[in-house]
Amino acid sequence: MSSFQGRFVWYELMTTDTGAARKFYGSVVGWGSEDASVPGVEYTSFTADGVPVGGLMTLPDEVKKMGVPPSWSGYVAVDDVDAATARVKELGGSVHMPPRDIPNVGRFSVVADPQRAAFMLFKSSNPGQDQPADPTALGRIGWHELYATDWEKAFAFYSEMFGWQKDQAMDMGPMGIYQLFAYGGRQMGGMFNKPAEVPVNFWLYYFNVGDIDAAGNRVTKGGGKILMGPMEVPGGMFILQCMDPQGAMFALVGKRG
Repeated sequence: MSSFQGRFVWYELMTTDTGAARKFYGSVVGWGSEDASVPGVEYTSFTADGVPVGGLMTLPDEVKKMGVPPSWSGYVAVDDVDAATARVKELGGSVHMPPRDIPNVGRFSVVADPQRAAFMLFKSSNPGQDQPADPTALGRIGWHELYATDWEKAFAFYSEMFGWQKDQAMDMGPMGIYQLFAYGGRQMGGMFNKPAEVPVNFWLYYFNVGDIDAAGNRVTKGGGKILMGPMEVPGGMFILQCMDPQGAMFALVGKRG
């Protein structure tokens, strides 16, 4: 079994202006970028300290026609993409793209949980070259947050799929319970019932930055929007929820001062 099984291992932005996105996230998060195109697909890797942490590509026309806006997606590692894709369907989820290969990279599929929050399944062709990432390092993805209709049913799905375990549960008052989840003894993120004004269920990814206020200034200076925050969270960190200039939602986590 892969040591990455059940963990988020890659993140991908599909957007309408890749050049603008490269510049925006380079400024806000401090990412570098490098060409990682495969035959027939222009693809860019975002890098932190020279190490690829996520991908960038143009939102395909067929996806745009389905009404999908620019957005971030996360890839969860599995040992068998085909078996895991079939298991998603067995557990009430859906398959948006059946398993396919990326030459010399790996095999993946695009799926959604039973409440229609989308994510990807992935198995690397080069597991020996993969290195575990420090989720607290600058430029890495430090938190994964699921906006669900019914977080308890959502957790049951992901627990069955990947073996995630419940961690601390936080009472947010009128907003209900915020359930943290972990894998292999390490916290990975949280899930909760989305507010009524949020139209769809989705995964939100938090990028680690240094000074949260300075990062927020870079968001607005670069043409993005701050939707919420800065808000303090346990551990003395602060978060911002944002939208980039093309309309993709993302979040930042960092310190003050």
